[in-house]
Amino acid sequence: MNKPQSYFHLHLISDATGETLLAAGRAASAQYKDARAIEHIYPLIRTERQIAAVLDEIDAQPGIVLYTIVDQSLARIVDDRCAAMGLPCVSVLEPVLAVFQSYLGEPAGRRVGAQHVLDADYFRRIDALNFTMEHDDGQLPADIEEADIVLVGISRTSKTPTSIYLANRGIKTANVPIVFGLDIPDCLKTAKRPLIVGLIATAERISHVRQNRILGSSVGYQAESYADRSIIAEELGHARKICTRHGWPMIDVSRRSIEETAAAILALRSRSR
Repeated sequence: MNKPQSYFHLHLISDATGETLLAAGRAASAQYKDARAIEHIYPLIRTERQIAAVLDEIDAQPGIVLYTIVDQSLARIVDDRCAAMGLPCVSVLEPVLAVFQSYLGEPAGRRVGAQHVLDADYFRRIDALNFTMEHDDGQLPADIEEADIVLVGISRTSKTPTSIYLANRGIKTANVPIVFGLDIPDCLKTAKRPLIVGLIATAERISHVRQNRILGSSVGYQAESYADRSIIAEELGHARKICTRHGWPMIDVSRRSIEETAAAILALRSRSR
């Protein structure tokens, strides 16, 4: 008899693009077929202020914390705060750096992002990441026309992690929530340049994710209605109507990984050009 699918939060903090962490986190979580990671990716984290904001988010959604931060003073802040919250926290690079130091007989230079060649592609990806982080969850809607792709959908349809995954490939991606009972921004209706894609899922899948979302903190959430499948079904119906009205393609993410969703979006983009 198969165990029911469970979910857990996986927080990935990087002072660069986060690709190293994505690979490590997914390789580990793939070993647990009955548990699925809800990924929270925080790239380009290089100041104490940024670290503090990230740790506040982690406090609201407790889970496993992995990081690649070469600045040891910032790494200590992460370690200390996670210890205070009672959360498992691992520096992914430190054990590897220790082996290199032992063998080579000298310490690492600890250069942030040293694994990246500073070429045009690198700067394009960093520009896309900055744009995507600034346009997460409907922020700065007036800039929608500058996006390559805009993802829309109700809460917990993987808009943010999918946006960041695409940004890591140099694609400026914004995401805008569809909220039941509220109209979408006018600039989204009139946007000409970006490909707009709706992300949907089954009510059951979203309910599972939302139940996990409110673990550890229910501030701002009415747990009964937020995870109620009948209410979620209404939200999904509302989102489908909006996408159909505007001719936006929809992708069901219920059984797709972030990579599979991104691949489907890129296929739509290549056909729309």
